Amino acid sequence: MAPRWSFDRHLRFDALTDWLRAVVDSHRDLATLESYGTSHEGRELWLVTITDRSTGEPDTKPAHWTDASIHAVELTATVAACSLIQHLLDGYRAGDERVVEALRTRTFYVAPRVNPDGAEWVLAERPRYRRSSTRPWPWRQPEPRPGLTVEDVDGDGRVLEMRVADPDGGWMPHPEADRLLVPVPVEGCAAGTPRYRLLREGRGIDLDGWTLPTPAPPEALDLNRNFPAGWSRATAGGGDHPLSEPEIDALVRAIVARPNICGYNALHTSGGVLLRPSSTRPDAQLEPFDVWAWGQLGELGNRRTGYPVHAVFEDFTWDPRDPMSGASDDWAYDHLGIFGWTTEFWDVVHAASGERSSTKQWFVGPSDAEQLAVLRWVEAEFPEGYVDWYPFAHPDLGPVELGGWHDLHVWVNPPPSRLAAEVAPHAEFAVDLALASPRLVIGRTATVALGADHWRVEVGVANVGWLATTVTALAAKADFILPVTVELEGNGFEIVDGPSRRELGQLDGRSSLRFRGGQDGTPERALATWVVRGEPGTELRAVARHLRAGSASGALVLGSP
Repeated sequence: MAPRWSFDRHLRFDALTDWLRAVVDSHRDLATLESYGTSHEGRELWLVTITDRSTGEPDTKPAHWTDASIHAVELTATVAACSLIQHLLDGYRAGDERVVEALRTRTFYVAPRVNPDGAEWVLAERPRYRRSSTRPWPWRQPEPRPGLTVEDVDGDGRVLEMRVADPDGGWMPHPEADRLLVPVPVEGCAAGTPRYRLLREGRGIDLDGWTLPTPAPPEALDLNRNFPAGWSRATAGGGDHPLSEPEIDALVRAIVARPNICGYNALHTSGGVLLRPSSTRPDAQLEPFDVWAWGQLGELGNRRTGYPVHAVFEDFTWDPRDPMSGASDDWAYDHLGIFGWTTEFWDVVHAASGERSSTKQWFVGPSDAEQLAVLRWVEAEFPEGYVDWYPFAHPDLGPVELGGWHDLHVWVNPPPSRLAAEVAPHAEFAVDLALASPRLVIGRTATVALGADHWRVEVGVANVGWLATTVTALAAKADFILPVTVELEGNGFEIVDGPSRRELGQLDGRSSLRFRGGQDGTPERALATWVVRGEPGTELRAVARHLRAGSASGALVLGSP
């Protein structure tokens, strides 16, 4: 029996491991748990594989990959990944038709916490924050560097904000809510208005009494800039080289070792959006069909989740001369030729006001009006999300006040009471993406007598998925996906007109219907024929295979219709 978890809180590593083991143990016919590597601090990187094994092993079916929580504070992503696991297992047991079909014909790979070390820092009784990995970088020395390190300085289990009275400070009380700080406007403020310098709660190291570097250099490493696609030393946080970090090296190797993966989704926070590549190029430089197909899948995702869809370069790039390269979804598309997605859970501005956050909020932050709306929402829905300022004798800065936003459970993640509802619709979108993948079937088998114990054997193979066997136009153009093959297996017969294995090329999917001008044809089908010699009644088996579209088999008997 799995430990009780209603997806209403965040689990530390040991509790998460216990939950995963218990869930898998109670569904051994559907799920397995394995480690695909270890983290910088030596924690296991867990992978759950889910499929109906009575219809084939995981690697014989097209698959969808989901991973979560590459960034330390983005804990909602792990909740969503585990919610997907539970949805698939519960749905199969309950006879949910879509889930049953998905597990009968597809495989799901779910890595619920890519960065367990960073999450442990965040979830500790006295939390510390890192952007991503806990490994110091680019400096390798273990000692801390000068500046501010974000952590819980007063030991109350929260990382809040610090304000320091400063007549030249850039922050002042909001005119309608003096507990809320907003930037001093361009025109300045009235004489006598209290002004503050605003900081994240943390320790100051080797301060000079005048300057305060923030963040400290060891905060810089970002695991989601360590993927090979577009990697550059100019990209902040990219690491020493692509795959320099053990978490990303292990993740990439685990995915490449499973060539049946047809779709990829990385789960993050925040923003309440579905993001898709490219992060480094405009849509005009991508394959037009792929942009269209992303749009079709995105419309489905929007209907399922309510989240809008954005191309990262087109909508989320602040400076097109300095794009956000080295991300996982770009790698999935550029290097594997599959459709990559990044889900950014939770838009508190939308929850508070009904209006979506700006796509530039990551860079400029919320407006004063948005902050006020969120404050009013927090006061009604989650009062502990904004803490009244209280004095604190800071060991490094002297007298300060602590308080303000409890950022982890307001801006970055939903309050615990909202977690389950926020992530639930996304499990259905994962099923949608899996069911869109290509899938081989054998739709025709026949044997035709040619005389003197010779027979023509015919096997018709079809792709019944929405996507082509190549998945993307990029993969088709690059020609790095092996073709569909079909082979005759068995004993008591001889093939007299060539090899047993026939290559059938790639097969189209339903996604291209709109581009055929009403002339359908059968681009999703192929027919293989052999001439064989054997006695009537001899049994043969035809097996069709494709790395992405899976495998299918059909039985034949010489002399039977």
